Amino acid sequence: MFEMFTEPANLVALFTAVGVFASILVVAMPMLKTDNLGNRMKSVALEREKLRARERARVANSVKEGRKKSAKKREPGALIKMVVEKLNLRKALADEKTELELIQAGFRGQSPLFIFLGLRFGLPFLLGGLAAIYFYFIKARVEGDEMTIKLYVLGAAFAGFYAPLLIVRQILKKRQLSITQAWPDALDLSLICVESGMSIEAAFRKVAAEIGPQSVALAEELMITTAELSFLQERRVAYENLTRRTGLESVKNVVLSLIQSEKYGTPLSQALRVLSQENRDIRMNLAEKKAAALPPKLTVPMMVCFLPALFCVILGPALIRTFATFAAQ
Repeated sequence: MFEMFTEPANLVALFTAVGVFASILVVAMPMLKTDNLGNRMKSVALEREKLRARERARVANSVKEGRKKSAKKREPGALIKMVVEKLNLRKALADEKTELELIQAGFRGQSPLFIFLGLRFGLPFLLGGLAAIYFYFIKARVEGDEMTIKLYVLGAAFAGFYAPLLIVRQILKKRQLSITQAWPDALDLSLICVESGMSIEAAFRKVAAEIGPQSVALAEELMITTAELSFLQERRVAYENLTRRTGLESVKNVVLSLIQSEKYGTPLSQALRVLSQENRDIRMNLAEKKAAALPPKLTVPMMVCFLPALFCVILGPALIRTFATFAAQ
């Protein structure tokens, strides 16, 4: 059996099969990759349609009350919404900062807010109940550990209460990092578009199409800003909404320049050029800071993983020769 695997012909056939499989996998990977940009752009288009419908409804609201009630009954998540409204969870478990964090994490509208509040209300009971069932009925109890079990149950409930908030904040950080990394390139593209004679709406639309593969979040925000510039009465509100949705200081500086340019007629190209260079410097500083933090982080892995193997390689032959010499004597 072992000789079959050591024959050259069998080894060549095996390596050839592995190579063919790897080639097929490399070719198939791009085909299996999901189109995240397309999905997010569809959501942006839906957001634009919602904005258009809201502006039209503000001018002429002729929808009947009965249709509103029937639509509310058919709305997904109506049970969660009813529980949240009955228990007044919006006032108890969320504030303006929480709603702003949901928006900055990419969860817009009332439905994500109701789901978030429902999870914060229901997960403590669910995880606490599961922990109680596990410790009281499944796991063998030890005499005198009643207080420990109660602490475990309270810890599970506490984790269920804060888990949705921590997940939202983690998604928020990841989204802001994506926007921060792509923002200088977006400013460069905007500068090229503006200097070529495009309006700021056309520039944002073009930049969103080009920056999408690099940052889907930034492309989404620029498309929403383009829609708001087309429908809102005051353009300043659209720019301020961009700052509010991203929560980044670099975006705020660019928005202030845009507002000042439209208010006083100052040239926008020079401001975009300066801000683009500043954002590139900030991105480089973040990269240098991350690189400077690598040596302390690599100390423990090197001591645990690399140094023992290195010592074995260096000292192994010497120890073998030493033991052989003593054995011969």
